[in-house]
Amino acid sequence: MRNICVCQEFLTGDHKAQIRETAEPLGFAPWFFTPEQFGEAKACLQDCEVLYAHDPELLRAAPASLKWYCCAYAGVDPYCQEPSLFANPGCLLTNSNCYGVTIAEHVVMVLLMLLRRMPEYGEVVRNREWVNQLPIRSIRGGGFTILGTGDIGVNVAERLRGMGAARITGLSRSGRERAGFDEVLPISRLDEVLPRARNLIMALPGTAETRHILNRERIALLPRGAYVVNVGRGSAIEQEPLAEALNAGRLGGAALDVMEPEPLPEGHPLWTARNIILTPHVSGNMTLGYTCDRNVELFCEDLRNYAAGRPLKGLVDRSLGY
Repeated sequence: MRNICVCQEFLTGDHKAQIRETAEPLGFAPWFFTPEQFGEAKACLQDCEVLYAHDPELLRAAPASLKWYCCAYAGVDPYCQEPSLFANPGCLLTNSNCYGVTIAEHVVMVLLMLLRRMPEYGEVVRNREWVNQLPIRSIRGGGFTILGTGDIGVNVAERLRGMGAARITGLSRSGRERAGFDEVLPISRLDEVLPRARNLIMALPGTAETRHILNRERIALLPRGAYVVNVGRGSAIEQEPLAEALNAGRLGGAALDVMEPEPLPEGHPLWTARNIILTPHVSGNMTLGYTCDRNVELFCEDLRNYAAGRPLKGLVDRSLGY
């Protein structure tokens, strides 16, 4: 039997049974550990061909005989930025594109809160006031710009369309057409798009090209009253000028689930910025049962592909970072 080291904290008994039922007929033996069992997992890993985990330090301990690392998370920037984590330079890297549903629902939640002025109404209530005539906007009939047209972007577009969005523009590295978008443009046209992006949703991976892609100059290109939602990587936004634009009333509001660094240090300007919704990186973690189920399903699907010598569905191009 060929060994698989599985080190996850979210697996149920049913998940383990599903992995065994997939692996054993293919000639693989899965061994299960939790992150608290790092030492035991590290020892087991020395005789394993496959690692299914989300721990850079465990990967660093893997031998050169490891052939495939399946990362249970979508964000694989640490593995792309530090090639020395892989003792085997040819080790396959996959990620789990199972977060589209939960992150898209988070986007809809915070977007509606911004459109319906909830940060401001929250302040009204805290001050024991009774103001109820702030003009609001709707998803219905609105235009939305989504940076990133992968699994998350597509799921967001699908839900916005279902709620009556009039136009959805996507931007990606390639500019290739994607279902659910009225148009997809190459990211090189971002400066052209931003002046009409009243609702900007960012779902980008963490790469050298996306770092501070929304910088001071581009924040200034956004129309007055624009909303910004970021569920990709905190490094994509230059945060100080964003806080300045919010406090000056030039932007209508922002919702950030990702920041740089995490957690935000005490005294950081984002903590007290006007009309901001901050969440501690919760939109895409393992707290939704569906996400956990889908994560295991995708691993099992790619295990069948791996055993058959077929291309892996979640394969990451480490040179691109996604």
